[in-house]
Amino acid sequence: MALDYVPADTDSEQDALLNKFFMPEFRKGYVRLGPNRVLMPVRFLEFADRIENLEVRDSDVWVVSHPKTGTTWTQEMSWLIGHDLDFEGAKVPLPERFPFIDHSPLFDYTDVLPKIPEFKLPDFVNDSVTYIDKKKSPRFIKTHLPWELLPKQIRNGTKKPKIIYVARNAKDTCISYFHHCTLLEGYTGNFDDFCKLFMGGSLCFAPFWPHILNFWNRRDDPNVLFLKFEDLKKNLPEAIKKTADFMGKDLNEEQLKLLTDHLSFASMKNNPAVNYEAAIEINKKFGLINADGHFMRSGQVGGYKEAMSEKLIAEFDRWTQENIAGTGLSF
Repeated sequence: MALDYVPADTDSEQDALLNKFFMPEFRKGYVRLGPNRVLMPVRFLEFADRIENLEVRDSDVWVVSHPKTGTTWTQEMSWLIGHDLDFEGAKVPLPERFPFIDHSPLFDYTDVLPKIPEFKLPDFVNDSVTYIDKKKSPRFIKTHLPWELLPKQIRNGTKKPKIIYVARNAKDTCISYFHHCTLLEGYTGNFDDFCKLFMGGSLCFAPFWPHILNFWNRRDDPNVLFLKFEDLKKNLPEAIKKTADFMGKDLNEEQLKLLTDHLSFASMKNNPAVNYEAAIEINKKFGLINADGHFMRSGQVGGYKEAMSEKLIAEFDRWTQENIAGTGLSF
């Protein structure tokens, strides 16, 4: 894959903040890729060709999203629908049964592992691309990669896996991403600086709006389902039925109720197979990241009101309207 890229170590304010506040143990620098200048760790270049040329299968189910927009929720929902509500099978940790193809490109553990020789990376972390390539069908695959970095067989339509894209309003996404990066990616800056990074397109997988709009504009493709976090919160049973129809599955009323209960925020937050508490505990145990919190915090719509000033909310609203005006998209 002949990627057009430039190092993200320029003298811009955003890039200076990026390099200042994220742990160098996990990231050895950043690059900006393609026409939208998508920001990724430089380590992504080691995997780019393999992702570009991945043998996609029509039987695949891909959950695609910008980080912190309802990805885990959508993964658990679609996996259980696709596996006929196999709740016993769903006790297997989500990253193992629904692997994250970007995991290995996103984190570089070469400087970390010598400090914790007793810890062995699981295969789906050590080389997520190979793990997925060898996985039996039907494969369920998670990615935060934007459209232009997905495998070429998806982009050119040679293969048509089911793609479920989930989006969320920018303000709630930003707050959730801030807590996520503090807890799991070693971000040490404050929230105001994080907002600058978010709106400036200087976080991994950014810029935010092109990520969403590239899938919004494909929402009518027969193999694409576009969901919004806000709609899942408003009417989860309806979102489940919509997803089941898209996946060619029928759920009776009893099954719908069982799945709705399983996917409630309280249930998800207390489910060790999906709540990533194990990863947080590993970070704490080995002193990798010293931050308190939970992967699943509140799962609410409008949580930004408690963390953002009126001035910042207005800034986000202007930025949102500038990017979605005329698209038909709303939150």
